[in-house]
Amino acid sequence: MRRSALINVMVKAADKAGRQLIRDFGDVEHLTVSRKGPADFVSQADRRAERIIHEVLTEARPEFAFFGEESGQTGPDEPEGRWIVDPLDGTTNFLHGLPHWAISIALERAGGIVAGLVFDPLKDELFWAERGQGAYLGSRQLRVSRKEDLADSLFASGMPFKGRGDQETTMTEIERVAFASAGVRRFGSAALDLAYVAAGRYDGFWERGLSAWDIAAGALIANEAGGRVTDLSGGEKIVSDRSIIVAGPMIYDQFFDLVTKG
Repeated sequence: MRRSALINVMVKAADKAGRQLIRDFGDVEHLTVSRKGPADFVSQADRRAERIIHEVLTEARPEFAFFGEESGQTGPDEPEGRWIVDPLDGTTNFLHGLPHWAISIALERAGGIVAGLVFDPLKDELFWAERGQGAYLGSRQLRVSRKEDLADSLFASGMPFKGRGDQETTMTEIERVAFASAGVRRFGSAALDLAYVAAGRYDGFWERGLSAWDIAAGALIANEAGGRVTDLSGGEKIVSDRSIIVAGPMIYDQFFDLVTKG
């Protein structure tokens, strides 16, 4: 699949920010870190990467607004679209030297996500999608898992930050899913979790307490790979509900019932 000019702009921004993040990752002990909330950190690396992405995207498409995790929303009052950016999804991993983090960039137009990219600079893996055009890892088209049996399936989840979700409920769900499946992984990057579902590495993923920048790109990529994506009420309000559950169509119903009903 040939990438569009829009995706190429997103790739340019992610690649440039990714190179800076790799340099910062090699010198992580010297980064200035501040705390946004309990167990929720932001570093110089997050801010530098966001500035780079903002510069590239706004130079290429000044008619779009920019909504970043660290800077909030900037741009025209009546934009033609809006970039939704997490410059470093997996900051806690990054700050502890764990090589599992990514850049997430999505484009929202007319209230819907039309393009998304999740880039893992360390592994040089670029997951991307445009609405109606499929999902890709580099040039390879992605399809979600076709597993039908929960017992053979591997799932992923995340733990909400303190004050952002019901941790006790999540722990109960993780225990329930772990006993009924091949296991549950918790690696600390929702963007990569969703991309991995799209690639068939995980058979499903769910999490509460998320923000738009955590899931906007990954949800589109998973959906374009054939995944069924809803909030944890079974609806389509993943951003306002701050929750998401995704799986292949052959196992989604079983997975949804296991997570939400027990």
